[in-house]
Amino acid sequence: MSLHHELAAGVYWVGQLDWNFRYAHGFSTDRGSSYNAYLIVDEKAALIDTVEAPFAEALLRDVAEIVPLDQLDYLVSLHVEPDHSGGVPAVLAACPNAKLVTSTPAGIKGLRAHYGPLEAVTVKTGDSLPLGRRGLHFVQTPMLHWPDNMAAFLPEEGILFSSDAFGQHYASSLRFDDQAPKERLFAEAAKYYANIVLPFGGPALKALEAIKPLNPRVIAPAHGVVWRSYLPEIFAKYEDWANHRDNGSAVVVYDTMWGATERMARAAAAAFMDRGVPVEVMGLQRNTVADVMALVMEAKYVAVGSSTQNTGVLPPMAAFLSYLKGLAPKNKTGFAFGSYGWSGQSPGLIQELMQELGWTLPWEPFRQLYAPTDEVLETLKQALIEKI
Repeated sequence: MSLHHELAAGVYWVGQLDWNFRYAHGFSTDRGSSYNAYLIVDEKAALIDTVEAPFAEALLRDVAEIVPLDQLDYLVSLHVEPDHSGGVPAVLAACPNAKLVTSTPAGIKGLRAHYGPLEAVTVKTGDSLPLGRRGLHFVQTPMLHWPDNMAAFLPEEGILFSSDAFGQHYASSLRFDDQAPKERLFAEAAKYYANIVLPFGGPALKALEAIKPLNPRVIAPAHGVVWRSYLPEIFAKYEDWANHRDNGSAVVVYDTMWGATERMARAAAAAFMDRGVPVEVMGLQRNTVADVMALVMEAKYVAVGSSTQNTGVLPPMAAFLSYLKGLAPKNKTGFAFGSYGWSGQSPGLIQELMQELGWTLPWEPFRQLYAPTDEVLETLKQALIEKI
């Protein structure tokens, strides 16, 4: 059963939906994902990207409904990660006349590392691939989010095939942004950026500088729905995210052993509410680090608390702090707190990481021996109010 969808005359989405996709190198994807491949049929036929290897047979069936497989002229690989390139061997085997096209030097190096001694036409920024009355123009976007990432522009249709940029891990039967619930779409785009692209703000800004002058009318990413109506909004969001701009909100992240640190987290949230600061409280026993990071990315204030266990933080908090360090959000004001029974190192360890990230730290870590009384919670609240 074919899923292909025509985006413009002779330009097709031939990707596959993975409704049960739940994990992407470190973070949860509770709305699944799509592996977006695109087919351009002109005097020459070009397939842009493939799919995860288990979906390659379905991809080939969809392509064959549009153009005979022996008439595919090019397979363009914009990114070598296996969720994009996993079908490369199957496509090349089934399409004997297709030439592989990828970026130099990182694209061909990565594909050969994954799939052996492949032959390819290599391209770089400024190169073009004529297809007939239309042609692809390439723009390398290194470290967005791998060294090999590249975008391809089809100027005659105004379509930018953007690879990982502007993507969402979002399996949807709807193909376009204006067909999807807007709040959900932008939440998934934010979650994607926060958990994949956030450490690469500089490369993201460079990519935007290269892409925006092209004035694309449509952005076709490697995951999620295709953008055609909300381009100004998603461009503005990427500029904010890449520049580590906050929206003035707060997030309180905590893990607790017997409830003491949870009560402290609620007191911290009350301080933000008293100041009129929008706040979300995220306990790590009930929320994934991916959802937490989407909030942290846009927050101005980040309060983090953990009970102390064996001279360190609780294990879920340790995992979160490691994840936070790798994604390295900037321009935050941080507050560390936590309860303890006899040693009490956890708030200090949290503060050390915040300092390493270069955050503003307006108070000393707030430590509480055993369960906090109402008076202690009020002291915490008032101390935090004074620093907001």
